[in-house]
Amino acid sequence: MKNTTEITVRAAELMDGDAVWSVIEPVIRAGETYALPRDMTRLDGLKYWFSEEHEVFVACEGNQVLGTYFLQGNHLGGGSHVANAGYVTAGHATGRGVAKKMLEHSLQRALERGFTAMQFNFVVSSNESAVRLWQKNGFVIVGTLPGAFHHPHFGLVDAYVMFRKL
Repeated sequence: MKNTTEITVRAAELMDGDAVWSVIEPVIRAGETYALPRDMTRLDGLKYWFSEEHEVFVACEGNQVLGTYFLQGNHLGGGSHVANAGYVTAGHATGRGVAKKMLEHSLQRALERGFTAMQFNFVVSSNESAVRLWQKNGFVIVGTLPGAFHHPHFGLVDAYVMFRKL
């Protein structure tokens, strides 16, 4: 029988720290999609994810956290109307629509906060599933940073700047 439990997205709380770390740690350790130190400690990882500028959310199925994202302004001052976000789906939950659900939620939340566009500053080109999902949902590649990311398996790969009006 097909699992009919719905994936929901809610604001993260301090008590979600362990669950969030269990989602982001494997991605940090792999070093394939985020420009973060692969040996980042739990404390530093959570300080980064839950930094003051980040509004943090978790995607859940029941009480199980399947993913997390943060939303923030991309810049201050004249660029403060553009949002930025970072997303991570738990390895065991890939292919289940978690990233799409978080993206949809983040776009709505960005609108609620008064942003008029969203920009991803550093999408690793070899992260093809993310690039496809972002493009499928209206993001366009507006810039390519040649060889800007040192991938642990592929060496130097491009990073994209992706943009979408809200």
